[in-house]
Parts: sequence; C-alpha cells; structure tokens
Amino acid sequence: MATRTERPSRPGGWAWALALALTLARPASAPAAEPFVDFRGEGPATMHHVRVVDLPAPNVTASADNSPHIVSRPKDAWPQAPAGFRVQLYAQGMTNPRFIRVAPNGDVFVTESKAGTIQVFRGVRPDGRAASSTTFATGLRRPFGLAFFPPTGEPQWLYVANTDSVARFVYRTGDLRARSPEQTLAPLPGGGFLRGGGHWTRDVAFSLDGQKMFVSVGSRSNNDDTDGNRGEEGRADILEFKPDGSDQRVYAWGLRNAVGIAVHPVSGELWASVNERDDLGDNLPPDYITRVQPGGFYGWPWFYIGDHQDPRHKGKHQELREKVIVPDVLLQPHAASLQMTFYDGKQFPEAYRGDIFAANHGSWNRSVRTGYVVVRVPLHGTPRASGEYEDFLTGFVTRSGDVWGRPVGVAVAGDGALLVTDDASNCIWRVVYEGAGKAP
Repeated sequence: MATRTERPSRPGGWAWALALALTLARPASAPAAEPFVDFRGEGPATMHHVRVVDLPAPNVTASADNSPHIVSRPKDAWPQAPAGFRVQLYAQGMTNPRFIRVAPNGDVFVTESKAGTIQVFRGVRPDGRAASSTTFATGLRRPFGLAFFPPTGEPQWLYVANTDSVARFVYRTGDLRARSPEQTLAPLPGGGFLRGGGHWTRDVAFSLDGQKMFVSVGSRSNNDDTDGNRGEEGRADILEFKPDGSDQRVYAWGLRNAVGIAVHPVSGELWASVNERDDLGDNLPPDYITRVQPGGFYGWPWFYIGDHQDPRHKGKHQELREKVIVPDVLLQPHAASLQMTFYDGKQFPEAYRGDIFAANHGSWNRSVRTGYVVVRVPLHGTPRASGEYEDFLTGFVTRSGDVWGRPVGVAVAGDGALLVTDDASNCIWRVVYEGAGKAP
C-alpha cells in the first residue's frame, strides 16, 4: 500500500510530461515482458522470478500516477485459479474487509478496517457460502491484524492490531461476541489517520513459544530521510514486545511497510510481506517477501534491495551499505503485497504444504497495472524460498484495465480451503481443490 502523502518532488518540464504521457498511452497490444510483467502477463500457475541483476536504473521510466478505476464485477468475471481448483463466493456485502484469521475451531475472523469492526463467520454451506455471521466487536480504530494467544493449544485471548495500539479481548473457543471490553496493551507509533498519517496498517504475530509478540509498523512517508525526523520514529520497523505489551524494542528495521507478518510453523522464523517505495519508475523497486532476521536492516529509506542507493538520498549512510539484507523473494514493483500465510491445510496437493500465499492488492504507481493477484511462493518442503513465485488467483482486472477485485487477506480455513478477502468487491472468496484434471 503506497503512501499518498508527502509525495517527493519530481523533475519538471515538458520532457518529463511527454515521457509520462507516452508511458500512460502504452498500447494494450504490447504487454510487458518478464520479469517485470503487468496484469496481462499474470495468470493461474504462471511462474515469475525477479532477480537482483534484473533491476533497472532509477527513473528509467516516468513515475506514473495510475490509481485503479474500481468497477462492479462484470457478469462474466470470476477469480481464476489453476486447474483442479474451484473458486466460491464465501461471503459478500461486507464493509472494507481486510485481514482474515481462522480460529482453532474453524471460525473465521475478519477485520473491517474503515468500519472499526471485527466480523466472525461460521461454517460453510454446500454452495460454499458461510453458514452464519456475527459482529464480534465494534468501535475499534482501523483494526487490521489479528492473532489468537497462546499460539498453540486453547486460545485465551484475541489480539487486534489497531492503527494506534495493540489491544486484546478475552476469548474462549466458540465465542461469537467479545466477552470483555477491549484491553489496550501498547500504543503504536504514528497512529495512521489518527495521529500522523502515512501507512496505517499494523499486523501482530507471536513466536512459536508464545514469549515474543511481533508488531509491524509502516513508514509515515514514501522515502523521507529519517535522520532527526520525529514523524518517522519507531516506524518502518517490526517491533518486539512481551505478550503483555511490555519491553518494546526494535526487532528489525528499514522495512518501509511490512503489511503482513507470519511465523514459519516449523522453523519459527519471522517472515514479512513488504511494500517498497514509489516514484523511481515503473519497475523499481520490487516489493518483496522475506525472512526477517533479528536486528536486520532492509534499507529504507537510504537503500533498496541490497546496496542500491536511493538517488534521493545520494551519499547518505555509506556505513550501512554493506549491511542491507537482500530479500528472499522479489515481487513485481508496486504490486502492494499485503497479508501472507503459510499453507498448513491438508486439502491442497502435498506440493503446497508449507508454501506461502500472499495477497497483492495492486499497483497505482505503474503505467500499466500489476498485482491484483494472490501469489504462491513455493518453499519446496523446506523453510527457505528459492526466489520464484507463482500466480495463484487472478482475473480481478478487466481487459480494458478496470479493476473489480483487490485481494487483501489470505488464510487457511479449517477444512484446508484458502480464504481471500477482497476490499473492492467487499467479499470473501473460498478456493477449494477438487482434483487433478478439473477445470478451474
């Protein structure tokens, strides 16, 4: 999710204006080539691999302002999945559904961020629809991330990452409504639209042993220098706390906006899905999914994807240049990767076990749209990624470039289906596996 405030200055004059006009007028008959594809090069089971050596120089193309034109879903439009999978409509008529988390008993919890509510869905009918829905809590402040605690066994709490704080509710298995008032544990920097603007989403996750709580906080700006900048204090970080909200420290830094975080269910390593900066051209820099190393520095705002210096901070902090960690998986630039999860279900084929699914919300800073997909990152039965990723759920953009669907959240249902929230169609999609050879 790119920040739309405090946009940096751009080069002026007729040359830049002409370059931008030509870029936006790129004919539909000329789709982008690998590795930097647009929506016309995305399709179910299509594999991509963006490498560091593929990165262009900054500002090779003009920086586009191409926000999506949202339309109602056309009558013949439906999300497309690989052969053998079927997509069902699980719930609709929601208000800005964002993050999704499945309770140990299979109940599905969803944050409606703009409305400040948490909805819970139970069961599934023969047609794939939710059997029932209930409002669990209201009056929250742009809630996004959710997590049950402790991370194993019977949960006692439901944690929620508001834009301005981490809070929790007393929870017992099967609760459909909060049985206690919201308990605020720790304030968070920025507070999004409440106190300071910028990236407002916050996610929360726990270490496997339940001793550490991780919270992601995005930057206030696109690429402002953080030296002496009070508006960026404690931001573009993943913070670590004790589960009661005490002992705050920085776990990793220089991650412009780690919207989604998740702990690998076997290795216990923290992973993140990160939105990189804008206004360096169509194909720079890639968003990414990566393991997050304790104390690790990922470059923002002075560097990106390793030791590449942002030209807007030329010469700054050369002592950090060799310390920037290169991410594990590079995605399409400006794809806006949001929630991620590890597939731990048993419905999909064995090859999917342990793989990452991530929702890409879609670009605005690209001349031809990219993103608007759910991607799969194969881990090959190990805790490591080899760099490639695969389009899994596509079809949210019309041939003319209008957008009817924007994936936000992904979660594995109790029966092993994949659930995907969509805040353009205001619904939840359910992807089930029906067997090899079946048409999607």
